[in-house]
Amino acid sequence: MIHPSRLRWLILTLAVVFLDRLSKAAIEAKTSEGWRREFVQNFIYLVHSKNPGIAFSIFADSNSHWVRYLLIAGSLAVIAIIAWYLVAADGVSPRAAAGLALLLGGATGNLTDRILHGAVTDFFEVLLGSYRYPAFNVADSAITIGAILILLDLLFSQPKRPNALNKAR
Repeated sequence: MIHPSRLRWLILTLAVVFLDRLSKAAIEAKTSEGWRREFVQNFIYLVHSKNPGIAFSIFADSNSHWVRYLLIAGSLAVIAIIAWYLVAADGVSPRAAAGLALLLGGATGNLTDRILHGAVTDFFEVLLGSYRYPAFNVADSAITIGAILILLDLLFSQPKRPNALNKAR
């Protein structure tokens, strides 16, 4: 059963997809791959890189077209499951719904890149001392924040009591 009140969370999903695509289009139009500029001294850099793999460049060195197709198919399956859970599952709190909407937007943004370009455009890079965190984008940030919200919801939400117990009290 679709919960109409949860459809509003799709606005957050669409905002993530729009901001992700807008930011990637700006980087792609104004810079060439390999470009790098310091944004916050010794901390945040704007870069232009492409990742044909998944998180942390896993599968990035694969020359097989099948990997790309499997990543697209896997992304579509995950997006379908998250979308269904967001609008139809019972017991989803507002915090979890926001997390799911962010996950959905991030996954959709990166899938769009993978379909259009065969790789995901990344443009933020963070240095923590001598450690260089892999480049990321708006969609990756939304996925991370969404996962944190869902984790917080799992850790700190109050368990739901069955209706019969609630009526007895």
